[in-house]
Amino acid sequence: MRLVDLIARAARSLQSAKLRTILTSLAIAVGGFTLTLTLAGSNGAREYANKLISSNFDPSELFVGRDKEVANDGAPNSKPQEYDDTIANIAGAGGNSSIQLKRITRADIEKLQTYEFIESIRENYQVSVQYITREGQKRYTGSAEVYNPAQKPELKTGTLPESGDIEASGVLLPDVYLESLGFATPEDALGREISVTVRKPFTQALATQLLSGAQAGADPAALLQQAQATTDADTKTVTLKIVGVTKKSATSFSFGTQPLMISSVDAKSLYEFTTKGTPDFDKFLFVYARIKDGTSQANIDAAEKALEVDGFYTQSVKDIQKSVLQIVNTLQIVVMVFGFITLIASVFGIVNTQYISVLERTREIGLMKALGMRKKDISRLFILEATWIGLLGGTLGSLFALGIGVLINPAISNLIGFEKGTYILIFNPLQMLGLVVGLMLIAMIAGLLPAQKAAKLDPIEALRTE
Repeated sequence: MRLVDLIARAARSLQSAKLRTILTSLAIAVGGFTLTLTLAGSNGAREYANKLISSNFDPSELFVGRDKEVANDGAPNSKPQEYDDTIANIAGAGGNSSIQLKRITRADIEKLQTYEFIESIRENYQVSVQYITREGQKRYTGSAEVYNPAQKPELKTGTLPESGDIEASGVLLPDVYLESLGFATPEDALGREISVTVRKPFTQALATQLLSGAQAGADPAALLQQAQATTDADTKTVTLKIVGVTKKSATSFSFGTQPLMISSVDAKSLYEFTTKGTPDFDKFLFVYARIKDGTSQANIDAAEKALEVDGFYTQSVKDIQKSVLQIVNTLQIVVMVFGFITLIASVFGIVNTQYISVLERTREIGLMKALGMRKKDISRLFILEATWIGLLGGTLGSLFALGIGVLINPAISNLIGFEKGTYILIFNPLQMLGLVVGLMLIAMIAGLLPAQKAAKLDPIEALRTE
């Protein structure tokens, strides 16, 4: 019997038991629905991860440090390190743990500048702000970070340089400060000035001085006045002109209140003021090394190997992307497992439905054999019926997932804060087609046992069945 005729015959057989066919198809449609949404969510998450990386990092730069923790290639080191005055102690969450990191020194930076494949070095300044204000306004807490030329923040007003740093004494002000600092609109803030104040840490020398005075019986009020005068002398205020007002982007790595973005010139000045005379002066957890022709991954890989030989630890944008996507892949696997569990349940439903169909159509099968239909064709007929169920269920599940995705995509994107036209669920037609084909194959496999039972029926015994 021709395959086309068998396919048509299988379709007619299913039409004669419409309700049972639809219910069985819906079982496999649930798995198709889950897997379609999982794939769409995975596509959206990967697209978001790629945008997150491209919006915050320069692919031509390497993170370069002296501690293996910079490479982020495993669990943090739990053993104490041999003492070195370049090591910084970073407390963990809750204060129950800490990480000791060996830092980059000025000598390390000078060594990095001798490599021919390194185009430039950006120092990673950590600026600790005491308060932010402007004339006639209250003081507010905040933070500041160096403007990264590779990071293009979203602006409400103002402009960004096409390349390189923002101008010295300029600042990109987050929109959350507008109301607090008395600006009516972002445009009202543009070109106006704010002041940023930093303070040196409470030094050991001052503590020793005050302790000596106390032991000598000095007047406590005088000691307090002396401490206040010394502390006031240890503050520095810079006036910055607002060159742009930023808004929080969905691809921003910042948490909580957004930081002010200042030029590397101003960041260096504030950093050196707060760290000079302390063990932290001229030491960095890592620096950014821009590689010549760094758009080539081969050049990046070669640079990493060369730096590793000299005891530097590196991390590329590709490594960061890999770490982010690893989380996406893990979540995808977890959700897909639930989808496959649903499919397993639907497989048993197909087997059960087909077995019932064989029992109900025993006389029909006997008649077909008596008229000369081969065992192979009988088997194919029931396998094709199962395949039809897989096609119907897979198509229904995928189309329903697509419909739901189209409806909820704008709401989810708006909730997360994505820019217009960016969605968390991205449906790939080829993936959906592949999924439907896969579900058809699973249904075919599920139909093998009932098909074999039908093929093995004795035609004489089958015709005698009431």
